[in-house]
Amino acid sequence: MNVDGFGVGWYAEGDPVAARYRRAGPIWADISFTDLARVIRTGALLAAVRNASEPSADLEAAAAPFSSGAWLFSHNGRVEDWPHSVADLATTLPAPDLLRLEARCDAAFLWALTLHRLRLGHDLPAALGETTGTVAAAAPGSRLNLLLTDGETIAATAWGDTLSYLVEPGHSVVVASEPYDDDPRWADVPDRTLLTATRSDVQLTALKEASP
Repeated sequence: MNVDGFGVGWYAEGDPVAARYRRAGPIWADISFTDLARVIRTGALLAAVRNASEPSADLEAAAAPFSSGAWLFSHNGRVEDWPHSVADLATTLPAPDLLRLEARCDAAFLWALTLHRLRLGHDLPAALGETTGTVAAAAPGSRLNLLLTDGETIAATAWGDTLSYLVEPGHSVVVASEPYDDDPRWADVPDRTLLTATRSDVQLTALKEASP
């Protein structure tokens, strides 16, 4: 049961910065969210629910989506042997990035790694694929289904958990942990695969662990 938080990020027309609504409790316990969802109109959104890997005092700060400007990010899974397995990777980040972590959890750290690559000029698929491969090599057995969007492109990884997508050609693309209805157009993403999607196209690329 995903009772430790939820969040949604979306894009308002004419605003380049993504908006977010996050809470620490289960989505069904938030009466206000029903009213919010009823009136919001957007061409792209990212929604996530949270099941904490370990106890934390970070509350809604640990709930996805994490964001910076137009970028929205979420993580479904867990980093094995957190935080010891990725301690060396922390040294690859600038100190200010570590000090600005929203929460002390694996998802926030994965976002910091991804955001660092985005700021270096990597595109969404490259930033997400490199983060996944690097963390997978450092923490074998991790489940690293990551999702990143800027409102125009979606990049997502299937690494240890299920991932599906639904395309309505020329209209929309939905990427989800699993199908939410019985539409026959749902397709599964193979494990260890990077998905890159726009409103008109979906591409699948095999992923590998980074070399030591």
